[in-house]
Amino acid sequence: MLDDLHIHDFYRDAGRILLALFGQFPAPSTVYVEDIAGPDTPDEFGLHSPRHLACLGAMTWLKQSGYIGFGQLVRQEAVEEAVLSHKGFLLLVNKLESGESNAELLNSAVRGGSSPQLQELMERLMREFSAL
Repeated sequence: MLDDLHIHDFYRDAGRILLALFGQFPAPSTVYVEDIAGPDTPDEFGLHSPRHLACLGAMTWLKQSGYIGFGQLVRQEAVEEAVLSHKGFLLLVNKLESGESNAELLNSAVRGGSSPQLQELMERLMREFSAL
């Protein structure tokens, strides 16, 4: 079986990025990779860790997939003028039968949920996003 730790990291990073932008919506903001993935220690050549680069990749993927928009990368440290897309916003404000919004569920899963719980939620949100 493949080690899918990188997928769990992706779900957690993507969830944190979406929540950070939801908390600032509709104002564009700068999102720093270290705020999402944690501190990074570049190597002796100044290259970032694979974990840092994976988080940066999650930011880029969210943009390419239409969840968020941003103006530009700031080196490999942050994205500027980041904001949820229209569909990204609708996804997060959608309320379930329980009365909780997807944003509330995502916040709970990112802050205290298990990796399988977060994975299940993120996959449901991605399916829901595709249907918007």
